[in-house]
Amino acid sequence: MPLIPEEPQIHESAQGPRATPAAGRTAPTPRPVPGPRSAAAPRPGRPGPGPARSTPSAQRIHTSAASTQSPRPESPSMPQIQIIPASAEGALDAAGEAVDLLLDTGRAPGDILVLTTGEQHPWAAHELSFGESAYWAQHDAGDDVFYADVASAQRASARPVVVVAVNGGSDDGTAGMLPVARGRAGALLIVCGDPQRINAALGAGV
Repeated sequence: MPLIPEEPQIHESAQGPRATPAAGRTAPTPRPVPGPRSAAAPRPGRPGPGPARSTPSAQRIHTSAASTQSPRPESPSMPQIQIIPASAEGALDAAGEAVDLLLDTGRAPGDILVLTTGEQHPWAAHELSFGESAYWAQHDAGDDVFYADVASAQRASARPVVVVAVNGGSDDGTAGMLPVARGRAGALLIVCGDPQRINAALGAGV
């Protein structure tokens, strides 16, 4: 038939919307966006990240905190309060993300105190294995992030930023911990956990 020889010429011209990329042509394929943990690498001295986290990235945590913070006017004697929604199982990871974000945005490690309402943070458990004297000596040095649990919260001194992981414990223990944490925070209190439970512990108006 007379039309068959003309088809290769039409195909080779590759004009029009039906053109497909040829072997020698590099189509501008969109590059994939980096994964959710690209914001911060693990820091020396901090416990390893362990299994893959299911919590939001630092940037998303920052957004969540900003969207849930108290709308009330700041008082000179009261820290700003930010709440990061998290399950009891995910509260430690959320607190770790918050600490990474604080450090990445210029906070000195010695400015940050991390408190837990349930199990000890792995760092605290590791340091306490060398004895309480060495553990509290690091607290007194004040040159690194310090981790403590609800039983030690009263002994911990004030720092500009306090991060609380509501990772378990009784409601009474949480209710007692959060006002103490607020009293220890000079400028900012970040609480990672169930917002209803946190608001109940801190009181109305948070």
